[in-house]
Amino acid sequence: MSIKRKEFLQQAAVLSAGLLGARSVFAAVKPSRYEISLAEWSLHRALFNKEITNLDFPRIAKKDFGISIVEYVNVFFKDKAEDTAYLNQLLAVCKDNGVSNHLIMCDGEGELGNINDAERKKAVENHYKWVHAAKYLGCRTIRVNAAGKGTPEEVAKAAVDGLSSLADYAAKENINVIVENHGGNSSNGKWMAGVMKTINKKNMGTLPDLGNFCLKYGENWKCVEEYDRYQGVKELIPFAKGVSAKTHDFDAAGNCIETDYKKMFDIIDQSGFRGIVGIEYEGEQLGEHEGIKKTRELLKKVIGV
Repeated sequence: MSIKRKEFLQQAAVLSAGLLGARSVFAAVKPSRYEISLAEWSLHRALFNKEITNLDFPRIAKKDFGISIVEYVNVFFKDKAEDTAYLNQLLAVCKDNGVSNHLIMCDGEGELGNINDAERKKAVENHYKWVHAAKYLGCRTIRVNAAGKGTPEEVAKAAVDGLSSLADYAAKENINVIVENHGGNSSNGKWMAGVMKTINKKNMGTLPDLGNFCLKYGENWKCVEEYDRYQGVKELIPFAKGVSAKTHDFDAAGNCIETDYKKMFDIIDQSGFRGIVGIEYEGEQLGEHEGIKKTRELLKKVIGV
């Protein structure tokens, strides 16, 4: 073997070893199990005060907070679900800012757990337009409520029927239907898990809100009875297709006062959940922008993204 040939083979061996070492390093760096989105409700005061509009939301998410995934609230474009010109405007804003659409939170369309058959059917049909809007915007999911008046057993039976009907309709458009714990029966983790188990559909699931487990409200919407939030998340997370990172107030170290995020994400981690965590700041002590940033910093500290 010539000297040059021998040197070439030695150098190739060194290079190959280096590449293998680099590959092993990169292989050890696993992609995060979480992605961060911004829930539009975090800016509800500015939106209700007409300081910004729904069309501004994707740009604000990206430019002000560096967040590239958004969650809409239908209240802020209530009459636009079937307005393709408007939806095209919204899509253009998203494209210009490199933002993707995750879900639409749907409120005010009737009770899917209404024990009256006709009213429940009407509520299901009221959601159809949001299924189509979600599809048009490239969302994978709509978030709905499982509200209804009656005994827990009566509402559970009605909610199974209403949610199942909507999930069957949404499945035709490849859209998920998820339920958030939003007060009353829905904030009882055991009750909601029972509804999910009974429905047992691939495109049906939950959106555990880490800070929304009020079972009963008193005057001025003050919670007078609360379900254990950690137990509730433990019961809801097996069905989750997203997580809502609710915050109100923070201590001097930047921790959420009302919810132990370390404890909460230990529960979520242990469940094996992978997916999108949506920032939903709802406090009044800080401005909305500051509250969103505080929540973002808290998530970076707790889950690293």
